[in-house]
Amino acid sequence: MTLDPMRWLWAGLFLALYAALCWRTLRRRAAAATGAEWLVAYASQTGTAEALARHTASLLATAGHTAQAVSLGQVDAAALGAARQVLFVVATFGEGEAPDAAAPFVRNVLDSSRDLSGLRYAVLGLGDASYTQFCGFARSLDAWLAACGAHAMFERVEVDRVAPAAIEHWQELVCRLSGAAPVQAWTAAPFQPWVLTERSLLNPGSVGAPVYRIRLRPRDGALPEWESGDLVQIAVPTEPDRPRDYSIASVPAEGAVELLVRLYRRPDGSAGAASSWLCEGMEPGEVVQARMHRHERFHLDANADRPLICIGNGTGIAGLRAHLKARIDRGEYRNWLVFGERQAAHDHHYGAEIGAWLKQGKLARCDAVFSRDQEQRRYVQHALKAAGVELAQWVEQGAAIYVCGSLRTMAADVDAALEAILGRPALDALTAAGRYRRDVY
Repeated sequence: MTLDPMRWLWAGLFLALYAALCWRTLRRRAAAATGAEWLVAYASQTGTAEALARHTASLLATAGHTAQAVSLGQVDAAALGAARQVLFVVATFGEGEAPDAAAPFVRNVLDSSRDLSGLRYAVLGLGDASYTQFCGFARSLDAWLAACGAHAMFERVEVDRVAPAAIEHWQELVCRLSGAAPVQAWTAAPFQPWVLTERSLLNPGSVGAPVYRIRLRPRDGALPEWESGDLVQIAVPTEPDRPRDYSIASVPAEGAVELLVRLYRRPDGSAGAASSWLCEGMEPGEVVQARMHRHERFHLDANADRPLICIGNGTGIAGLRAHLKARIDRGEYRNWLVFGERQAAHDHHYGAEIGAWLKQGKLARCDAVFSRDQEQRRYVQHALKAAGVELAQWVEQGAAIYVCGSLRTMAADVDAALEAILGRPALDALTAAGRYRRDVY
């Protein structure tokens, strides 16, 4: 009898990932069953909801209560059914979606009816009012809990872009409920003055919108530390209360925070407030209010020593370039980049550097896909499917997968392609193990 080697590869991959998933599930259930009086469950995409949840748990502890902050993705039906008091601190991602880490809860718990008549709860929703489905996940979670018979301890609190007044209101309600003494409300780090030191147009002649390379340095003091995967938040003068997040393309050793910013045009032709100011409005030497934003869910962490598959499109190359640069500087050369843009002649961002890494053996493989360079449109997901056997081999050998770029035009298609190659159970296991991470917007 002849056995197909690929069947052995698939079987080994699935069994290894299934074992890892089972181990993590057992550990999570043990963590969720600690007997704490309060469970503070968070769903965080960039880290803010997690920070608020941990602050909330600490606040409860000051009143003598036992409280545990745990990712919503670690809460299964049994843990939720056993809980008596749960505070949900949840962000909304994209157009009303749950953050990636909450996907197991959405699929396995939220999609079915349950008897939660013994549960008391409250919901804090974090969102951005410029999106149609503002706090959409928080609202759907709240409605589902009520439909299951759970009792709200107070009305849902919604926060637009980390507005201090709304967060302070949440804290006051928690203090009143638990008997905790009022303390200083949680706030994000303050903005600091940074200086635009350099700006250049990367894609003149492209059929796509202009993309600018922007470099910033603090006006006062030394350059702060950050990790690859982190973000910088920028407050523009016309909308200071609506800071924008940008992926950092550089590492601290390069001496500046580097961003790739695409000039955004609304359907009516008007330019976006933030991108137009950064790309065309301000001049080198002018000051911008900015702050570092740790994005722990997109850090390398335990994946720093694994083979790495980086997948992205457009300005998403910024976050991927930082990871590749950080790994190459550490001597980690098992790196694979899959990148998509419009035209090779105009839109091959960091093309010279990527080419040099390939020649030097510091980048094992690069699949660059340019959709407008042939009659039949070709995108990142097509390159992934074509390389499916090799991708499965890399994953079986321990590789992590990082995705950065457009939520609307890339992320869903890439996820579907990975599911077709690896299978949904294996992809879920990678997510649970922290080996499938996304920074999409």
